[in-house]
Amino acid sequence: MRHRVAGKRLGRTTSHKKAMLRNMVTSLFEHERIVTTTPKAKELRRVADKMITLAKRGDLHARRQALSYIRDKNIVAKLFDEIKDSYMDRNGGYTRIIRTGNRTGDAAPMAIIELVNYQEDNEN
Repeated sequence: MRHRVAGKRLGRTTSHKKAMLRNMVTSLFEHERIVTTTPKAKELRRVADKMITLAKRGDLHARRQALSYIRDKNIVAKLFDEIKDSYMDRNGGYTRIIRTGNRTGDAAPMAIIELVNYQEDNEN
């Protein structure tokens, strides 16, 4: 029984789900915007907001806690040096989920999850 176990299963084992969320949060902080299914985006939002809260704390212990979840040192450095500065005056709500309709192959509900301060480059 799953009494008091937070979060959705997403049709995966615990280890698979944890690995998937680690990869997704790393990609989100690297690109600042990713496309995924809506249930995955909702679970990713929980993890990403916790990582930004750790970055806002900014001490060594918080950095090590973030490194235990996000295994890429460059992404953690970007999170603690660049991303946290734009969210210091914000109390939560660091990500935005934009629903984009259904995927053509299996009709899964799709969404874009992005950081709230994401700016699209219009160089092209």
